[in-house]
Amino acid sequence: MKTSHANNYLESVYKLFAYYKSLGDRTFNQITDEMIHFRPHPEANNIAIIVKHLHGNMLSRWTDFLNSDGEKDFRKRDEEFTDSIENKEQMLQLWEEGWNCVLDAVRPLKEPDLDRIAYIRNEGHSVIEAINRQLTHYAYHVGQIVYIGTLFKGGGMAVADDS
Repeated sequence: MKTSHANNYLESVYKLFAYYKSLGDRTFNQITDEMIHFRPHPEANNIAIIVKHLHGNMLSRWTDFLNSDGEKDFRKRDEEFTDSIENKEQMLQLWEEGWNCVLDAVRPLKEPDLDRIAYIRNEGHSVIEAINRQLTHYAYHVGQIVYIGTLFKGGGMAVADDS
C-alpha cells in the first residue's frame, strides 16, 4: 500500500470507529435505564447485552493488538451474553472503556504496521484484515443498538434527533 493510501486508510478507519461510537452515543442519550433491557424478540439480545459483548470483544481484540492474540485469556465470551448490567450508567462505563481501548490502539498505528500479522484465535490476519473484521463487527452491533433505540421513537431514527 502506498504511503498516502496507507495513511488515508488509517485515518479513515479511525474516523469510522469514532462515527460508529457516536451513533451509539446518540442513541444512548435518548433511552432510559429500563430501555437497555428491552428485547425486541425473546431470542434477541437487548442493548445492555450487546454493549457487554462489544466491551468484551474490544478489550480482548485491542489490548496489546500487535503483539498478542486477540482472544485473550481474560475474556469470558459466554458471560457477555448474560443480562447482568444493572443500569444505564454501568452500561455506559463499559461502552466508554471498550471504545477507549479501540481508539487508543488504532490512533498510533502507522503504515509499517499494516504489513504486520495480527492473530485472532491463533489465526493470522493482515492488520488491515483484522481492522476490517472488527470494524464490520462493531458496525453490525451498533446497527442493532440503533434499531432497538428506534423502536422507542415510533420507528423514527433515534440517532437523527439531537434536540
